[in-house]
Parts: sequence; structure tokens; C-alpha cells
Amino acid sequence: QVLLVESGGGSVQAGGSLRLSCEVSGGRVSVFTMGWYRQAPGKQRELVASLTKGGSANYADSVKGRFTISRDNSENAAYLEMNSLTPEDTAVYYCNALFSFEYDYWGQGTQVTVSS
Repeated sequence: QVLLVESGGGSVQAGGSLRLSCEVSGGRVSVFTMGWYRQAPGKQRELVASLTKGGSANYADSVKGRFTISRDNSENAAYLEMNSLTPEDTAVYYCNALFSFEYDYWGQGTQVTVSS
């Protein structure tokens, strides 16, 4: 069973930075497309960033130039570096590991709160 555990969330002021981590167990992070999603109160879950196993990164327009997704195969983890945070980035952030339609895994989420 593949398990994802996020950490690194918290409360910061606008303009600050956070680094989210997603530790993967039960599988190798290198075989998955890793993604970070977020869900703000009253809104649908949205894709923030994804990273294919080949190394291609994709970002939501709202975070381009501010967020960076990465993975460390030796640590078996994925990361989301978030800079220049704004109150609009406040949400629960979820890590996702996708291998196929059948093998699609989610973490429990970590809260990010940005105050103005």
C-alpha cells in the first residue's frame, strides 16, 4: 500500500515562503507523476503543480514563477517550494502520486494559511 504523508504547512505572512514535503512509502517516487493540489474553503480542489517521472513540470498560472515542484529519489519524497505567498494561496494542500487510473494515491493534506 502506497502512503503519502505531507508536512511543512503552517501560517505565514504575505510575501513569506514555505516548503511542503511529501514522503512516499510503499512505492518509489521515481515511477509516479507527482502532483500538488490545493483546496480553499468553498472551492474545488485544483492542481497547483505536477512533475512527471521524466522531469516535466507543469504549474497553474496563478503560481508560475513563485512555486517550484521537485522530487528527491534518494529521499523518496516530493516537495513544493512556495515563495511570495499571498492570502489567495491559503488552502489545504494535498500531495498526489499518479501511476495510472488504478494507482492514484493521495495524502491527508496540510494547511497553509497566509495572512495579509
